[in-house]
Amino acid sequence: MSPAARRRVCSVIAAVTVAVLFSAVPALAHGFTSTVYVHLASPQTGHVRTELQLEYDLLVVSAADAGKDDPLFEAGTAAFENGDPAEQAAALDAHAGSVVAYVTERFRVAAGGAACAPARDGGFTIGRREGVPYARLVLDYRCPRSAEAHEVHSELFPGSEGYVRDSKTIVTYDLDLESGSTALDAQNRSFSTEQSWAERFWQFFRLGAEHLLGGVDHILFLLALIAGSRRLREIVLAATTFTLAHSVTFVLAALGLVQLPASFVEPVIALSIAVVAGWHLWRVWRRRSHATDLETAGHGRLGLDRAGQTRLAVVFCFGLVHGLGFAAALGIDQAWSWTLLWSLLVFNVGIEVVQLAIIVAVFPLLALLRHRRPVSGLWTTGAIAAGVSAMGLVWFVQRVLGI
Repeated sequence: MSPAARRRVCSVIAAVTVAVLFSAVPALAHGFTSTVYVHLASPQTGHVRTELQLEYDLLVVSAADAGKDDPLFEAGTAAFENGDPAEQAAALDAHAGSVVAYVTERFRVAAGGAACAPARDGGFTIGRREGVPYARLVLDYRCPRSAEAHEVHSELFPGSEGYVRDSKTIVTYDLDLESGSTALDAQNRSFSTEQSWAERFWQFFRLGAEHLLGGVDHILFLLALIAGSRRLREIVLAATTFTLAHSVTFVLAALGLVQLPASFVEPVIALSIAVVAGWHLWRVWRRRSHATDLETAGHGRLGLDRAGQTRLAVVFCFGLVHGLGFAAALGIDQAWSWTLLWSLLVFNVGIEVVQLAIIVAVFPLLALLRHRRPVSGLWTTGAIAAGVSAMGLVWFVQRVLGI
């Protein structure tokens, strides 16, 4: 096969790979999921006070559909469009029967295997999380007998309803002389206060891993870093810098010290994908076959040339914004104190393990191709960078315009 033919084959393979990735999960770059927040406490024996926070517009359509309550849908939707919290709360209070029935049928508490009976305590109130209105509902569960452990089961907003891909329920609790937190989703609908440390660790670890795997924008950013890294040192330093940066803002967001709207964070994440991938394209266009050469090998800080150092600074800045994106995956836009911080760090560990696995799987293959077929390697990474950059620009426009 001639060199020209090899270049065409490599570029086609890279383009097809990126295209398959896009077509397989085109809408998984955040969105289409919802998070429910629950806090449980036991003020006295046989009594579990439960505070739920649920995404308002999703609660309206789901409860209206489940209860065949068209007036709830009409009033709730009108209140949502008007953006008036008092009107939104009034719409829920006026149709409390449908709303409470929907929630209590899908969120259950039991004590020692015996179901606890729920009753609404007070009216609905409206707050904001993740830049959207959330409804606060307090339920008092009366349990038939005291027990050493409580079980919680959540099936709120399942993907089968067709409104969101799925939802997760973040639970904090102070029950049975135990305080802690857990995450429930489609794979794990229930938990007990007798849950072990290892089980709690695994739930948040898996949640972090699944978030990175389901967040195509973060994967493409990482792929852009890999494609543009000329040496092992560069990808190691770039990945480390990205980890440090997004860990900083992730923790700061968890402590309520940093808050930025999703309308800013999400477009910047998309732009970061296009910029980092485009950086490699620009270098290929400017230096051609010398794109992978170092300018001042071994003489700069950290063993990087000037281009590598500049790229590292750009990665750090964008990593800070990605950290806010990771935080938004758990709806962290207000202080959760130290109760959940350990769980959030475990969530972050899950992200890092998947990130490392992707690097280990992809970078050696590209490095080997560059070593044995330099021109083919350049064409392959260029094709990958072009596809990733184009997708980043598409997402940037969509997120800016709210499409």
